[in-house]
Amino acid sequence: MSAPALPRQGLTRTVLRLHRTALIVWGVFVLASVGYLVWLTEVTADSVREAVAACAANTPGLCAFPVRGDYSGPMSWISTFMYYSFWAVAAWAGGALIGRELESGTARLAWTQSCTPTRWLAVKLAVPAGLIVLSGAVFVPVYRWAWSAHRDLMGDDWSFADVFAARGPAVVAYGLCALAVGTLAALLLGRSLPALAVAVTVMIVLNQCVERYREDFWPTAGNGKASADLWQTRSGGYHPPSHFWPLHLVETGIVLTVTALATTAAFRVLRRRTA
Repeated sequence: MSAPALPRQGLTRTVLRLHRTALIVWGVFVLASVGYLVWLTEVTADSVREAVAACAANTPGLCAFPVRGDYSGPMSWISTFMYYSFWAVAAWAGGALIGRELESGTARLAWTQSCTPTRWLAVKLAVPAGLIVLSGAVFVPVYRWAWSAHRDLMGDDWSFADVFAARGPAVVAYGLCALAVGTLAALLLGRSLPALAVAVTVMIVLNQCVERYREDFWPTAGNGKASADLWQTRSGGYHPPSHFWPLHLVETGIVLTVTALATTAAFRVLRRRTA
């Protein structure tokens, strides 16, 4: 007779225990990013403004841009690291979360002694997915506030790839997609390192394709006089700042559709493996 199935809470605790290091590192990364955004906005910006004023008084026009870099540089790096964190999520999902357990046989042991394969995978995905969504719910509002607070000190406009993604739910969608793609790759390949490589490669290709056609996700406002706030497209048209949300939500929808397809495929592959 097989052992009784673990309650869902017990399986959740098992996932948290097995992957606590990765989850803690992710939590520290998000909280540190949020904390640094607050520090830059509330402390660094004032000192940079003082330096810009002193520069303008002594050597007008010669050092204002480098001085602003003390503020705009870190802001840009934060958005870059958060945006491309989906690479790390894809690698972790394919290599450690799913691939390593399939490769070592611990997943099959769990299926035969404690829980069904479907419930095992559901909890495996639900725990990190919940953390990704929670992280986005904390990071995105803080980043939007920080990015808007001192626009005159910023070097990146709203159409810059990292800023575009970090100012809305697309940054969360990419994380969820990476989780699903990594899981699917691990279930298809059954080995951690190949799954890691394939998952990261697929996410890079997907992201590059989406970025390439991002400007086409919404009709432009036509031709007009260029300005700092307008995004000029390859066709010569322009996107005003008011097009941010339509463009952003279309991209989010595309990435979430890929997420849903990859998740559905992962469960189907799992059922075939365990049939």
